[in-house]
Amino acid sequence: MQFVEAKGTRIPAIGLGTWELRGRTCARLVEQALRLGYRHIDTAQAYENEREVGEALRASGVPRNEVFVTTKIWTSHFAPHDLERSTKESLNKLRLTEVDLLLLHWPNPRVPLSETVDALAHVRKLGMTRHIGVSNFTVALMEEAIDKCPAPLVCNQVEYHPYLDQTKVREACERHEVALVAYSPIAKGRVRKDAVLSEIGRAHGKSAAQVCLRWLLQQNVAVIPRTSKLERLSENFEVFDFELSEAEMTAIAGLSSRDGRLTDSGFSPKWD
Repeated sequence: MQFVEAKGTRIPAIGLGTWELRGRTCARLVEQALRLGYRHIDTAQAYENEREVGEALRASGVPRNEVFVTTKIWTSHFAPHDLERSTKESLNKLRLTEVDLLLLHWPNPRVPLSETVDALAHVRKLGMTRHIGVSNFTVALMEEAIDKCPAPLVCNQVEYHPYLDQTKVREACERHEVALVAYSPIAKGRVRKDAVLSEIGRAHGKSAAQVCLRWLLQQNVAVIPRTSKLERLSENFEVFDFELSEAEMTAIAGLSSRDGRLTDSGFSPKWD
């Protein structure tokens, strides 16, 4: 297993994203992923599937200390007492004493960031999480969070795939020794029909999606592809046995555009 390292944490470079996975489908996929060798599972309060993720973790038989579990606090729980209470609720649903990584899911300008990161550091001190970080934070917001947080922030989880240029965020993460974790790394399936990625894939005996994931891994980015299909689980995991050339990396980077973002909402920050 390959890892992305940051400030004393080793994040498995490939994990399973669980957004939109619910009920038995979620539990079955997470359990199967763990049996296949995945050691990084990503969930969130807003996904309403923490209970199923916890059930799958126990059913898999994989020792708890071998699995890196991430969950995220929703923006309505960013006030200090709410943050601690909702973290306890997440742990109860997961039936875990701690998670490996606890993230602020989106920025929330209605609660002072200093108060929220103080509370995040406090739940870490209480032993509810081993590491803390942020998600969907711009460079400016990430740097403000790092500056105001009394404990190290180890991660910024953002949308990243070949159609979205995230150079500014990636370089800022490198500067601050923060791991970058990419959600929607295969652009919600869009990459599968991409001519450039498919052609590169043919040269390596790989699919367009595998090429896409490999491109991110070679930038020292961790990836959490989501799938609802069992057969895709193994495909997404089989990306460590080939390497893209510098020319191939450049060709894939050339696919990006300013309007390549797929996840945006009324509460999104002003993106870099």
